[in-house]
Amino acid sequence: MSASTTPSSRPAVTEREAREVAEAAREQHWRKPSFAKELFLGRFRLDLIHPHPVPEDEAAQRGEEFLAKLRDFVETKVDPALIEREARIPDEVIDGLKELGAFGMKIGTKYGGLGLTQVYYNKALALAGSASPAIGVLLSAHQSIGVPQPLKLFGTEEQRERFLPRCARTDISAFLLTEPDVGSDPARLATTAVPEGDDYVLDGVKLWTTNGVVADLLVVMARVPKSEGHRGGITAFVVETNSPGVTVENRNAFMGLRGIENGVTRFHRVRVPAANRVGEEGQGLKIALTTLNTGRLSLPASCVAAGKWCLKIAREWSAAREQWGKPVAHHEAVGSKISFIAATTFALEAVTDLASQMADEDRNDIRIEGALAKLYASEMAWTMADELVQIRGGRGFETAESLRARGERGVPAEQLLRDLRINRIFEGSTEIMHLLIAREAVDAHLSVAGDLIDPEKSLGDKAKAGANAGVFYAKWLPKLVAGPGQLPTSYTEFKREVDLSGHLRYVERTSRKLARSTFYAMSRWQGRMESKQGFLGRIVDIGAELFAMSAACVRAEHLRARGENGREAYQLADVFCRQARIRVEELFARLWTNTDDLDRKVVKGVLSGTYAWLEQGIVDPSGDGPWIADATPGPSQTANVHRPIR
Repeated sequence: MSASTTPSSRPAVTEREAREVAEAAREQHWRKPSFAKELFLGRFRLDLIHPHPVPEDEAAQRGEEFLAKLRDFVETKVDPALIEREARIPDEVIDGLKELGAFGMKIGTKYGGLGLTQVYYNKALALAGSASPAIGVLLSAHQSIGVPQPLKLFGTEEQRERFLPRCARTDISAFLLTEPDVGSDPARLATTAVPEGDDYVLDGVKLWTTNGVVADLLVVMARVPKSEGHRGGITAFVVETNSPGVTVENRNAFMGLRGIENGVTRFHRVRVPAANRVGEEGQGLKIALTTLNTGRLSLPASCVAAGKWCLKIAREWSAAREQWGKPVAHHEAVGSKISFIAATTFALEAVTDLASQMADEDRNDIRIEGALAKLYASEMAWTMADELVQIRGGRGFETAESLRARGERGVPAEQLLRDLRINRIFEGSTEIMHLLIAREAVDAHLSVAGDLIDPEKSLGDKAKAGANAGVFYAKWLPKLVAGPGQLPTSYTEFKREVDLSGHLRYVERTSRKLARSTFYAMSRWQGRMESKQGFLGRIVDIGAELFAMSAACVRAEHLRARGENGREAYQLADVFCRQARIRVEELFARLWTNTDDLDRKVVKGVLSGTYAWLEQGIVDPSGDGPWIADATPGPSQTANVHRPIR
């Protein structure tokens, strides 16, 4: 193995270069209003989400008709215990989903798809995922980030006509970005696509290719070298999985989602026609990020389904199980958990439906809303599942198969916990989502103070930036002093038998406090702000709570106006907002009172071996082998486990 092909010789990238790549890929401008962006700037634009947007009648009818067919299918044709036991979705189930049109839910009718809205697509994913989370992931990975969505946004009409009909009915697709040594730092992407005539030649290895084991079509991100006539950069391609040189080397196994077909895919001199390039050279990361703006909404949908199931099981079990002379639900320690699950499920559905309908209407820029929905839903769903396991006690830790074997209802609570855990990592980990959202949330500050805090800028540039910043903050800061949240007559249309107006006033006041806190931090740390990940994470978490509170109140009023359980919706929104306000106050307290500096010192000590003595007294059950697998380009040395379903 030559030095030039070892894993350690991946593109050498400095921290600044990595940031520049990520910055170049993000959407630079805000052409449409954003409720969440305004919220972080201290402007509570309730008018952007209230009255709650609704789907058109024809779209709703089409969506409801499909949901009815899907419900019948998953209730009669899907055996979730079998999928969990055999770690595979039966081929006949996948074939049935194809016949039903489930693989074309987001594909337009022009190309043979169902043309469902984002709202009904998410409802369908929630329904299918409640039967088996593996099915939800199969359908979501195919449509939310696989071939259909990038082609819908960036493909040519010729590409759409070639590939979308296949994706709608017969072919399964996957999205390939991650590599063995590249996760959320795409600047180090090592898979290459070298131009040769009318083709590109792909070489490299991709990891965690969800659907990759069974996929017929792949969206692959690869680096095109810069050369004469080629601007180069990370670029997206549609690749036929049966192309010579494509090898699925392994089907990966996980602690949860046992039925998903996730693998390792190697490309060795794979020829891809230039006609299969999506967008221009160098647009790959932009395509990936733009695709995820709405693609991320499929994950909150699965979290809503999980919350609904947690609530159902908690209600039924806690009424049947008695302890000390009364049902366990009537014990406050258990009852508070049930209340949390009910209120949070209501809020997650509010956030998901609101963001989805906003995506359908396309009036607002939802890049922050979609990211907040993913972040918040993944964290809260995990907590709800954990609380359900606690409510179930020993039975929560016991597998459904074991419960059935000894004559009890096979409730897969422990499976739900395992299945949900990946959501805090999928499609951007919680830590990465914090940074991504924070970058967008402080965009206005960086736009006016960017050169001021850039250590590489000249004194002249800094002086000019300082003047611009002074003008901006002179206009902006006074607006953060007072607002409608201080007037007891504000938002009175939300004052019913249960009063939600006070919660909206709290959101308005707190959004201004959040903006002031961000400004104080910018003033204090300036260019070092980007390294204060603990602070930025808490800022984002506060914004997520405020967004969820707003969505919950708007949904409650929407349901009341439609005569759909309005009184109960107001009660749930009220409880959720009260719980959220407690969390918000705790987060504010931790903005300035925390152990972030001490934590950094301890980390340095851990990495230097200062505390290695603390690890004594154990044995390490880990096997031998490198921490990161060798991804040296070259021909595959293993059998191809690709398993197309026909």
